[in-house]
Amino acid sequence: MSQHRSRPAVASRVVPTPIGPLLLAATDIGLVRVAFEGEGFDAVLAEMGGAGTPGEQAARHLATAQGQIDEYLAGRRRSFDVDVDLSAVAGFRRRVLDHLPSIGYGTTSTYREVAGALGSPGASRAVGSACATNPLPIVIPCHRVIRTDGGWGGYLGGLEVKQWLSELERD
Repeated sequence: MSQHRSRPAVASRVVPTPIGPLLLAATDIGLVRVAFEGEGFDAVLAEMGGAGTPGEQAARHLATAQGQIDEYLAGRRRSFDVDVDLSAVAGFRRRVLDHLPSIGYGTTSTYREVAGALGSPGASRAVGSACATNPLPIVIPCHRVIRTDGGWGGYLGGLEVKQWLSELERD
């Protein structure tokens, strides 16, 4: 019989935003997931499948995250100060996610530049993969990473959303 590490209990809510509804999910540790409608909220929740009942701290993390995302999308916030739970992310992917908040509001960096900043100049594709699987888009600003040729690259929420976020940060 194999043993599985139990997943922490997750609290969630769907919130309306100018870029469409977002699913926010949190554990007692912090915000664990921001999902776009196109990902399928039910599928995202099923994949997380936390055991038990989340505590009050998870609900507080959700409220804080919702308020900060609302402020950001209204152009009144430039960075996030919410506890996050990245316990399911490890290795190079985690290093990429830890680096992304250092890309300043209203600026961009290329996949190659991020790879170089992490001491792995040949790892542009791995940076792209880490951005594509970022569990906390918007909060961890993978939308600020673009292709070396200046193209947008991909984005979990769709290219229109990536462009919208870029325009928001330019104003």
